[in-house]
Order: sequence, then structure tokens, then C-alpha cells
Amino acid sequence: MNRNVLLTLLTAAIVALPLAGRGAEEKVIRLGMIGLDTSHVIAFTGYINSRSDELGCRVVAGYPGGSPDFPASADRVEKFTNQLRDKHGLEIVDSIEELLEKVDGILLESVDGRPHLEQAKPVIAAGKPLFVDKPMAANLADVIEIFRLAKEAGVPCWSSSSARFGEGIIDASQNEELGEIVGCDVFGSSSWAEFHPDLYLYGIHAVEPLFTIMGTGCESVRRVKAGGTDLVVGVWKDGRIGTFRDLGKGKSGYTANIYGTKGSATGKSSGYGPLLEQIVKFFKTGKAPVPAEETIEIFAFMSAADESKAQDGAAINIQELIEQAKGNP
Repeated sequence: MNRNVLLTLLTAAIVALPLAGRGAEEKVIRLGMIGLDTSHVIAFTGYINSRSDELGCRVVAGYPGGSPDFPASADRVEKFTNQLRDKHGLEIVDSIEELLEKVDGILLESVDGRPHLEQAKPVIAAGKPLFVDKPMAANLADVIEIFRLAKEAGVPCWSSSSARFGEGIIDASQNEELGEIVGCDVFGSSSWAEFHPDLYLYGIHAVEPLFTIMGTGCESVRRVKAGGTDLVVGVWKDGRIGTFRDLGKGKSGYTANIYGTKGSATGKSSGYGPLLEQIVKFFKTGKAPVPAEETIEIFAFMSAADESKAQDGAAINIQELIEQAKGNP
């Protein structure tokens, strides 16, 4: 073949490659939101939709939901719904069933954890991948049931606080300067919210990092409340101790003091970005970054804290609490 002809053919092939790539691009994954009564819906939509071409996902529709007897929901659902419709262009629908017809995956955002199980059921039945924002539910039994239904149906499902993916937290176990992790103290808020165990709404922002750093295997929990201080102590099966502390007026953000065989370090929250990157990856791959068993243990830890408080600081066995929540005496 003539050299000039060969060069012409090669050039044409190279030019054609981007065109072929454009035709093979994956479609944008359409996401829907259930529960438009938390500031998360505004922050999450703004982050994802401003980068939808890059991320390959876009929030396109939402179902307002709302809990009339829960002020944190009732007082905000209309405002956030209007913002999503008017500023971000979301289609607002009248039912979860209608929402499911328009999207490929669901962000369950309701600020009240009580309706989460019933809201999750039609999503799971429709086979849509599901991220459940904090709190995953208002009690341990519902957390377990959501995961059971999802596993039974083969539907990818997970839940997490953004604090898990904070700087110095998500990678603590790989920090060579720390060595092996021997303990951790986390600071946060145990602000009480009606209808939920004390730590579920805000304490989870500290408890989630505690388990990210320490791993699973917490056996028992004790809780002490004195004056303005709230202290929850967890004992792991290998003898390590991890604590959650609320200093009341003295608290400042969500931090974790991590202790290792070689040194110590501090981890802190890094905002919503790292969590949202994981959420996008989840909807693309169908793989949850946090195992169901770990999330169940996190909520068992927080439930055990309430039970210990009710029993004047008695030690509560985590596994026994989980079995009770499953309906096993």
C-alpha cells in the first residue's frame, strides 16, 4: 500500500475515535429524592447537578414527604421543595410510586427516621439502588429490616454519615505513623430529638467515625450522663476501648482522637464532598462502600447507649440487643 494512502487511513481512524466514543457514552443516571425536608437535599442536589456531565448522575425529581408532627420536618419541607423546583429544576411528584417511574436510583432523605422503612419498601420492590441518609431509621429493628428486605431482593442499599469519609478518618487504618489502632475517642453531639434514640440524629456524626477507625466487634456499651457531660464507652472484643463524648457547651464540631501503637492523630469531618463522591460511585457500580453489618452495629451501639442510660449506666451487650431487634429472644 502506498505510504501516503496508509497515513491518510490512519489519520481518519484517529479522528473517528472520539466520535465513536461519544456514541458509546453511558447515559446520565437519573436520581430521585424522597423526603425534601432537610438541608441535605439542597446541598446534595447542588453538588451533583453542577457536575452532572463529569459525574454521570443528575437529580431530576423528588417526592416531598414530610412528618406533620416533627417540627424539623414540617417547618422546612415546603421551603426546600420550592427551592428544588424553582432553583434546581426538579420535577416534584405526588407519590413515591410516580417518582420510581422517572428515576434509576433513590436518595432517601427524610429528616425523620420513622417513615424510612415504609418509604424504602416500594423502592426495594422496584429494584432501585437505594442510599438512606442519616438517621437510617428511628429504631434498630427498622434498620435491620431495611437491610433484610434489600438483601432478599438483591437491591444495593447502604447508609452513612458524611463524617465517615473525613480527613484522617477513612484512611486511619492505613496510616503507618499510627501503627495498629488501639483506641479512639470521638467528640460530637447527643442532642435529643423526639421519637429517636438520643444519638441517632447528630451523635451518628461522631459514632460513624468511631467505627470507621475501630472497626466492628464492639461487645458492650455503658453510658454516663453527669451535669453537662455525656460519655458512652464501648468495649471491643479484643479489649480495645472507644468512647463517644458530648461536652455540652464545650463541644466544637466532630473530631476523633486516634491512638495507635506508634503514635496518635486527629481526624475531622471534610464536608459532604467525599460522601457524595461515594454515593455517585455507588449508583454507577451498585456496590455499597459500607457493609450492612457495620451499619447495624453502629445503630446498635447508639441504641445501647439509650438502654444503658435507662439502666443507670449498666453494661448493655450489643449482640443481645441486635438479636432482640431481630425478634430473637
